[in-house]
Amino acid sequence: MFDRDHDAIGRLARENAVPAQSPEALAQALAPPRAIWLMVPDHVVDDAIASLVPHLSAGDTIIDGGNTHFREDARRAVFLAARGVHFVDVGTSGGVWGLDRGYSLMIGGAGDVVARLTPLFETLAPGGDGARPAQRGFLHCGPNGAGHFVKMVHNAIEYGLMAAYAEGFNLMKHAPYDLNLADVAEVWRHGSVVESWLLDLTAAALAANPALDTFDGRVGDSGEGRWAAHAAIDAAVPIPVIASALFARFSSRDEDTFANRVLSAMRAQFGGHQEPPR
Repeated sequence: MFDRDHDAIGRLARENAVPAQSPEALAQALAPPRAIWLMVPDHVVDDAIASLVPHLSAGDTIIDGGNTHFREDARRAVFLAARGVHFVDVGTSGGVWGLDRGYSLMIGGAGDVVARLTPLFETLAPGGDGARPAQRGFLHCGPNGAGHFVKMVHNAIEYGLMAAYAEGFNLMKHAPYDLNLADVAEVWRHGSVVESWLLDLTAAALAANPALDTFDGRVGDSGEGRWAAHAAIDAAVPIPVIASALFARFSSRDEDTFANRVLSAMRAQFGGHQEPPR
């Protein structure tokens, strides 16, 4: 593995990853046909690809597992195909917990290329005894861009779910009863219609700090909610819940409410996300 952050290389080397000191060294350490997984912010994907291409061979594959706009995938696939290199986009869900739980993988690319990479996806996904890949935690969604499109919608749905939880807990915070919100979250985790992993994380955050006063309620957004809103406008598809949840995050940067602290707590729990600065 290679990272521009040498401290990150050192940390992963201690976990038995094989370090490389440059993109060239990374490519040289792998036997063709190579499969190189990028996990970088969307604005540096092109730079990462450019650093690798001179050292790759025909038949190699670059996988973009980060949160990237789906429209960029087709362009990158064409660029790499002209050089004999395959491109696969993978929407990766699971956050910081995926290391233990496995990752839900939404895959876009040519069918034969994706099929060749199945052992890799089986290793990273949660697994299970289902007959179909989707039952084991990974899915070939379609051609280049489809994986990141599905992940974009996944994240947009997440915005709406989180907003609903946050509003509900905020209502209970202001109820005419002395409710223990951590206990309410806990009881909902056991057999209720609204149980979910996001609720699990909310319950953990409330149990650790019922007031959530380590958060100021300024809720960040990673960009995928905005992309989903643009895609919905382009397709003339109404997404009022998702759009409202996105706009509420914008508003949160000017106000401090318990609902916004619940949202910030959830983001910190599942992804280690920090609140944006004032």
